[in-house]
Amino acid sequence: MPEELILRRKRTEISCPTTRDLLAVFFRQRRLSLCSLSVIFLMVLLYGVFTPPYEAHMKVLVGRGRIDPVMTAQANAPPEFGREEISEQELNSEAELLRDEELLAKVVRVTGLAASDPFALLRFGRDDDDVRVARSVRQLATRLTIEPLRKTNLIKVSYESSDPVLAARVLNSVANSYMEKHTQIHRPSGEFNFFERQTTQYGKRLEEAELQVMEFARDHGVVSAALERDIALQKLGDAGTSYRQLRLRLTETEQRIRSLQMQMSSLPQRTTTQIRTADNPELLEKLKSSLLDLELKRTELLTKYEPSYRLVEQVDQQIAEAKEAIASEAAAPLRDEITDKDPNYEWAKAELKKAQVELSALQARATVETAQFAESRRLAEKLGEDSIRQQDFLRTAKATEESYLLYVRKREEARIEDALDERGILNITIAERPTVPALPARSEWTFIVAGFVLAGTLSTGLAFASDFLDPAFRTPDEIVAYLGAPVLASLPKDAG
Repeated sequence: MPEELILRRKRTEISCPTTRDLLAVFFRQRRLSLCSLSVIFLMVLLYGVFTPPYEAHMKVLVGRGRIDPVMTAQANAPPEFGREEISEQELNSEAELLRDEELLAKVVRVTGLAASDPFALLRFGRDDDDVRVARSVRQLATRLTIEPLRKTNLIKVSYESSDPVLAARVLNSVANSYMEKHTQIHRPSGEFNFFERQTTQYGKRLEEAELQVMEFARDHGVVSAALERDIALQKLGDAGTSYRQLRLRLTETEQRIRSLQMQMSSLPQRTTTQIRTADNPELLEKLKSSLLDLELKRTELLTKYEPSYRLVEQVDQQIAEAKEAIASEAAAPLRDEITDKDPNYEWAKAELKKAQVELSALQARATVETAQFAESRRLAEKLGEDSIRQQDFLRTAKATEESYLLYVRKREEARIEDALDERGILNITIAERPTVPALPARSEWTFIVAGFVLAGTLSTGLAFASDFLDPAFRTPDEIVAYLGAPVLASLPKDAG
């Protein structure tokens, strides 16, 4: 059985390559390195000479020259006291607006970038108009440079193309589309038409509301129900006060009549005003004359008869009776009494009559005022209801009028804003318009240096990659490292 030779690769420590090793790589791959260096350098140089990139640029100034009023429901929009300086967020917002895909798609369609794609034949898959526009938008976004300048309110926009006219045309289209987009976002269209419709609508509503107020006033016979209600309530209050006072006077009068009637029952109707006493001279004279005659007769009889004589005794008895009559007449003289109407009774009687008359008048007045109070109350209630309905109509008319005037003002503001937008009076300005560049963006020396650097880098990479992928042993050390056996002799490669 023949012996098999088994080669086992021993692992050896790999030392760091030296400069000699690196130069050896370039020496071994000198043909590839020189060819790739020459080809790449020549390609970059030809590109820079025959199709140099031209860069068109413009500058956008963002300012606060115009502040659009805020559309609110108030009659007068509140004033805005904004800062004069432009914040970084605002500049970045405008920069992002310039990168808007819709804006770039419009630029692509206007400038025809989708139709001028040089690699259109190399594309695979669906190749309709939408795909070409989307692809051109992506390329435009990569070539379009948008940069807010520090410590300024300017935004620099640049675009590179091998065609200087196309570069300027693209930026001009970007500027126009950006102005339209800015106006569309910050000033949406249709506001004037909206406010015009609202003004017409609320004008009709205002006419209807005013007509309702007039018809209500005519049908209910009131001009200002609230004012008439207040007047009616005031009259009702006065009537109520007067009615309560009248009832109080009625009660007082009835009580006074009862008091006068009780007082009259305790008073006499007549009273003695004068009493006179006097003697009766004729009677006394007769009695005294009779007494004198009787005494003369007794004297005459005593001259003839004894005192115990019966005739004398009769005369004595007559004399005693005459004296008794004279004494009785002197003790009871004539009395003359004069009477008249009692003043207290007559006063009470007169006051009673007055109170009765006053009571009758008060009762009649109470009947009238009761009816008037009820009528005033009914009128006040009716005017209260009319006032509520009229106030409702007036509030509706007032609210409609305020809305109408508001939309009239807003319509005028929208008209002014539309006029300003039509004349391009915006918060942004194209400070520097794009022009057709006369010189390339980079000089020939730039391409020479760039071509040399790029060619050197790529050729070096190709040389090392080719040397790494070459399976041949290049030095005795590689054989020793790979086989682990000593090299007895090595023959150089025949140069011929």
